[in-house]
Amino acid sequence: MSQHPEPHPPSVAGETPGLDPAVAHALKKDASGLVAAIVQEHDTGDVLMLGWMDEEALRRTLTSGRVTFYSRSRQEYWRKGDTSGHVQYVKSVSLDCDGDALLVRVHQVGAACHTGTRTCFDGRELAAVVGSA
Repeated sequence: MSQHPEPHPPSVAGETPGLDPAVAHALKKDASGLVAAIVQEHDTGDVLMLGWMDEEALRRTLTSGRVTFYSRSRQEYWRKGDTSGHVQYVKSVSLDCDGDALLVRVHQVGAACHTGTRTCFDGRELAAVVGSA
């Protein structure tokens, strides 16, 4: 497996500052330097997809109003909707209690899934015994 890029370098005059150090410290990244980012439609609560972010992708998401991920397969950043037009506009970003997952609430334009479905979970249910209280 290829080495994940180094974290965003410290800010230098005239450059874009890195992720807030307090936020960076709170992140519990995996061995590749990534955290899972669950994307949810802000007005319906629908879970749309799961992507991966490193500190730089999170910084871009927090400062641009658009969701940026890190592609593990292509090993590059990608902003949702730049090629498909299916844009995700950020409404809020939360870090879970363990610091190992993000919840990104968005306004989704078009399909969230690269297959063209509204969510990455549409039509992909697994057979499961349903529990009850």
